[in-house]
Amino acid sequence: MARYQPQGGRGAQPRGQLPPRRQLPPPEPPVRQRALTALLLGVLSLIGLMLGLGNLRRGVFVAVLTLLFAATAVWLGVTASKKARRGGTARPRWAAGGVVLGCIGLVFSALWLLVLAVFWPQLNTYYNCMGGANTVAAQQTCHDQFTKSVGSEISVLQNGRLRVTRRRPTG
Repeated sequence: MARYQPQGGRGAQPRGQLPPRRQLPPPEPPVRQRALTALLLGVLSLIGLMLGLGNLRRGVFVAVLTLLFAATAVWLGVTASKKARRGGTARPRWAAGGVVLGCIGLVFSALWLLVLAVFWPQLNTYYNCMGGANTVAAQQTCHDQFTKSVGSEISVLQNGRLRVTRRRPTG
């Protein structure tokens, strides 16, 4: 009895082996450029975060800029993959890397902006104190003051959340 062999010549495959995958053509140059730009913007967002942490005032602008770079990297990487899929071509090499690095940059820059928003007075005092500290003892004093002020701010935030109760009117 003859075995059924579907069109395309695949037929019965030996057990444990997958049929060979169809090779997709390489993506178009504009799609590859979009993916490469996504990767570069993702890397720039991470480098910007590392460089922007030294100065508090510059850190705000750098965090906003890296947030924009990271969001753009994610958008470009996703659209490059979608365009390649729609065009029936292979996914560009750098698209996934751009999306991953962009997401990491997005999370860290948003987290840094949140820290700046919550702890701005403490950070400002700390940076000013460290700018005037000329000895190791003075730097340690600045660090201790910063730790105490941040600890008290965190306890205030925690108590504010945990002690939300309704008061019943008496009378």
